[in-house]
Amino acid sequence: MSKLLLFHTAHCSPKIHPRIVTSIFSKPLSIASFSKCYSPVALSPSISFPTLQPRLQRQSFSFSYSFSTRAFDDSSSSTETQEEKEEKVGSQSGEKPETEECPSGEVEFEKISGWKSFVVKFKMLIAFPWERVRKGSVLTMKLRGQISDQLKSRFSSGLSLPQICENFVKAAYDPRISGVYLHIEPLNCGWGKVEEIQRHILNFKKSGKFIIAYIPACGEKEFYLACACEETYAPPSAYFSLYGLTVQASFLGGVFEKIGIEPQVQRIGKYKSAGDQLTRKTMSEENCEMLTSLLDNIYGNWLDVVSSSKGKKREDVENFINEGVYKVEKLKEEGFITNIHYDDEVISMLKERLGIQKDKNLHMVDYKKYSKVRKWTLGLAGGKDQIAVIRASGSISRVRSPLSTPSSGIIAEQIIEKIRSVRESKRYKAAIIRIDSPGGDALASDLMWREIRLLAASKPVIASMSDVAASGGYYMAMAAQTIVAENLTLTGSIGVVTGKFNLGQLYEKIGFNKEVISRGRYAELFAAEQRPLRPDEAELFAKSAQNAYKQFRDKAAFSRSMPVEKMEEFAQGRVWAGKDAASRGLVDAIGGFSRAIAIAKHRANIPQDKQVTLVELSRPSPTLPEILSGIGNSIVGVDRTLKELLQDLTFSDGVQARMDGIMFQRLEGFSNASPLVSLIKDYLSSL
Repeated sequence: MSKLLLFHTAHCSPKIHPRIVTSIFSKPLSIASFSKCYSPVALSPSISFPTLQPRLQRQSFSFSYSFSTRAFDDSSSSTETQEEKEEKVGSQSGEKPETEECPSGEVEFEKISGWKSFVVKFKMLIAFPWERVRKGSVLTMKLRGQISDQLKSRFSSGLSLPQICENFVKAAYDPRISGVYLHIEPLNCGWGKVEEIQRHILNFKKSGKFIIAYIPACGEKEFYLACACEETYAPPSAYFSLYGLTVQASFLGGVFEKIGIEPQVQRIGKYKSAGDQLTRKTMSEENCEMLTSLLDNIYGNWLDVVSSSKGKKREDVENFINEGVYKVEKLKEEGFITNIHYDDEVISMLKERLGIQKDKNLHMVDYKKYSKVRKWTLGLAGGKDQIAVIRASGSISRVRSPLSTPSSGIIAEQIIEKIRSVRESKRYKAAIIRIDSPGGDALASDLMWREIRLLAASKPVIASMSDVAASGGYYMAMAAQTIVAENLTLTGSIGVVTGKFNLGQLYEKIGFNKEVISRGRYAELFAAEQRPLRPDEAELFAKSAQNAYKQFRDKAAFSRSMPVEKMEEFAQGRVWAGKDAASRGLVDAIGGFSRAIAIAKHRANIPQDKQVTLVELSRPSPTLPEILSGIGNSIVGVDRTLKELLQDLTFSDGVQARMDGIMFQRLEGFSNASPLVSLIKDYLSSL
C-alpha cells in the first residue's frame, strides 16, 4: 500500500488508495455587517492533505466520477430527456437577479404590552416547575471553552451557540429577567461564533436592560465580546493578553530530508499550500500573501470594533496594544474597562442597582436552567409558517463510522435524509442550511450538493455560514439560492494536490526491503513506495491532477453561474475571508443567522414582520442512548476500536474536499477538530 497524499478536489476519475496523515487547521473567523446581495457565484471545496496529525474518524473513500459535457452547460435543447430537464431545473434554481437586495435581518425590540402581556403572565403561571424564574432575577452565562453550532441536550455540559442566542432573545422579553451578567473566559471557537454572540448582545441592549461583563482572563476574542456590553469589570489579578494576533504555517521538508522521505507532489493552484507543508522548508510568496490577507482582515476588524465601542481612534487602540499592556490598572486608566472589582463586589453592585438589601441574596438563573424555558412561555412562539433548519457541523463523511456517534460530524446519508424530508413535505415554506465545516469526503459533499439543488428547485434554500464553510463545506453552500456569511468566515480553497511518499532512502537506512510483482503498466503507481515515480507515472499523476482541478473549478463556476475564466481568478487553492468572498460574488450577503431567516422569509413571500416557526431537524446531542451506547462500546469494543484507530493512522482511501492546514496561533481552537488531535496537542503542551 503506497503512502499517498490526497487529491484536493471534488471530482476525480481514478480510484485512489492513499495512506495519509491529516492536516491541522484552525478555526475560522467572522464578523457581521449588512450588505446587498450579489449575483450568485460559487466556490467549490478544496481538499487539504496531510501534515503529521491523525484523525479519529475515517472520512475517505474510493470513487470515480464521470460528467457529461452537458453537466456544465445550461443551454436548452429540444431533444432533452426528462432527466436532463430535471437536472436543468435543479441547476438553475439558485439563480436570481443581480439587482435583488437581501433584507438586513436587523432586530427591532418591541415591548410586550396589553392583552399579550396578560397572556404571557398566565403562561408563566402555568409553566412547568423548571421553567419558573423569580421576578427580578439576573441571567448569568459563563462563556468559555468550546461553543458548538449544534443544539445540545440536557445530558451535555457544553455550550451551544443556538441556545446562547435564544437565551439572549428570551431574556430581552422576559419580564422576570432584570439583566444579564456575563462571565467571559478564554474561548475555544472561531470568530464567526464570536460575532454571532456579539450581535445578540447588541440586540439585547435594545430592550433597555443592563448587561455586564466580567473578564478574569481575557484575550482578543473575550475583549471583543466585552466591548459590546455596557460595563466591563475585571479582578485585580486578571490575566490580559491583548498583544495582537499571529498566523503560522509549519513545514516538514527539512524533516523528511533528514530521515530519507521524498514527498512527490503534484499541486494545482499557486495558493494551494498543502503541498508546501511537505516539500518546502519556508513559506512561499503566494502562501504568505494569502495568510497575510486573512490576518489583516481579522486584526483590522478587531481594531475597528474595539475603537468604535470605546470611542477611540483606531490608531490609539493599535498604539496601546503595541505598548504590551499587561496591568489591569492601565486598562482602567485608558478607559478599556469600567473598573477593577472581584466577582462578589460586582454582585453587590448589582444588588444595589436592583434595590436588594445587602443581607438578601441576588436571584440568579444560569445558562443551563434558563435554556429549559420555552419560548412559548414568553409568547415568542412562531407563527403557522414553518422554516426548516438543517445544521451541518464538523468534518464531512459519507457514512457513519464504527467510532462515531449519530451526532458526530456531518454524515452525508443523515443530512440527505433530512433534506429529502423537507423537499417532500408541504409544511415548510423554506429551508436554512447552517454550515460549520472545513470539508471532508468529496463524494459525500457532492451527494449533499445534489440534494440541496433539488430542494432549491422546489422551495427557497439559504446557506448560513458559521466559523468556516470551506472546501466540502462550501461545496454544500454553493447549491443554495443565497449564501450568507460572516465578514471573516473562511471559505474557498479551490485547488488540487496529489502525490505519494518515496520511502526508498528511509528503507535503506533501516535495512528494510520491499519487492513488488505486478501486471499492468501503472499497477505499481500506488504500491511501490520504495522507489520514485517513473517519468510516465509522474506524467499520469500530473494529467489526472489537472483533470480533477478542471472539473472541480468548472463545477464551482457552474453552480454559481460564473464564467469559468472568472472562477479561475478566485480558485488556485486560495482561502478567502467572507467579506472578500462577497466582494467577488462568491457570497451573497454578509450577516448571521438572523439575516438568513430574513432572507428565507423574503424569498418565501412571508412578510418580515410576521413570525415564523423554525423547525430544527438536527437532534440535540448527545442523547441518553448515545451516552449508553458509547459506554458499551468503550467496555466491549476496545479491540475493534484500537484496530480502527490504528488503521486510520496509517491510511485513508479516496478524495477529500478539505481546507488546507492553516493553523492560527492565538486564534486556534476550532470546535470541529479531531479529539485525537486535541489529545496529542494537550499531551505535547504538557511536556
